[in-house]
Amino acid sequence: MSFINLFSNDVAIDLGTANTLIWMKGKNIVLNEPSIVAFDSTTKHIIAIGKDALAMLGRTHKDIKIIRPLRDGVIADYEITEGMLRAFIRKVSMSWQPARRVVVAVPSGITEVEKRAVRDSCEHAGAKEVHLIAEPMAGAIGIGLNVHEPVGNMIVDIGGGTTEIAVIALSGIVSDESIRIAGDEMTSAIVQYFRRTHNILIGDRTAEVLKCQVGSAYPLEEELEIEVKGRDLVSGIPKMITVSSVDIREALSESVSIIVEAVLKLLERTPPELASDILDRGIMLTGGGALLKGLDERLRRETSLPVHVAEEPLTAVVRGTGKVLENLSEYSSVLIKSTRY
Repeated sequence: MSFINLFSNDVAIDLGTANTLIWMKGKNIVLNEPSIVAFDSTTKHIIAIGKDALAMLGRTHKDIKIIRPLRDGVIADYEITEGMLRAFIRKVSMSWQPARRVVVAVPSGITEVEKRAVRDSCEHAGAKEVHLIAEPMAGAIGIGLNVHEPVGNMIVDIGGGTTEIAVIALSGIVSDESIRIAGDEMTSAIVQYFRRTHNILIGDRTAEVLKCQVGSAYPLEEELEIEVKGRDLVSGIPKMITVSSVDIREALSESVSIIVEAVLKLLERTPPELASDILDRGIMLTGGGALLKGLDERLRRETSLPVHVAEEPLTAVVRGTGKVLENLSEYSSVLIKSTRY
């Protein structure tokens, strides 16, 4: 089968480290699946993607390898990313019209080499026209902000691989900070905490559940408790212990502090006129990390600014990317300018 026809419609893609979301013109969000691939380690033949591959995690034999082909918001394995993208597009595209245009959200701190990798992956999957947009800009559009106004808006987009912090005005990013501390780093910190403090080895999936259910960035009104199963590193046998949200908050404290420091650092670099706008309008949180309990309160206390968690923060970036796709002429000024190579 020729790959030239995979993009049967115009599509917008949030190609994230943790999840890939696809918006199809006229249909809104048509796919939201983990950015994870299971493949044969000998032939590199893809066996499963997305939710199917996630279900296999930690349960495969030596011939099947499971990876996240994106790391820190950018492509780490070019060939597997391309295969994953093709497979996702096949899932949502039923007709075989000629390839159309694609808008992809990428981290604001992406390098020229990384931009080229994203463009090439989309083109090899069949796209004729590829546009890139910075994730914080897409997030701002997705939550309904008017990015064309001469008014400062501050966005903190906490994804799986990167945290993107940006001040936006007049269709552009005035100043930004992109750090590779985000959801995945928090999950890893929980795994290390249990190894270090309780001598128990837990898997990434367990750590992710702990982060979502009892993780917090600020003391809760009522602290939570949860039972955790893992393997005792001393005896080697399975073990179950009870931990509280206080323990998980301690595990996450370093990652959260780095994000808070990055926000403060960007505020210091923000022009005074825009800083006064942010004082009035506050900071908007998007991305999956925005759902961490108490993060908005922690930022509120550290910055003395209003902090708002966007509605449906997980889909803000792809909704914004989709809006740009559907109104490309209106939003052409917000796209990342193409560099010839």
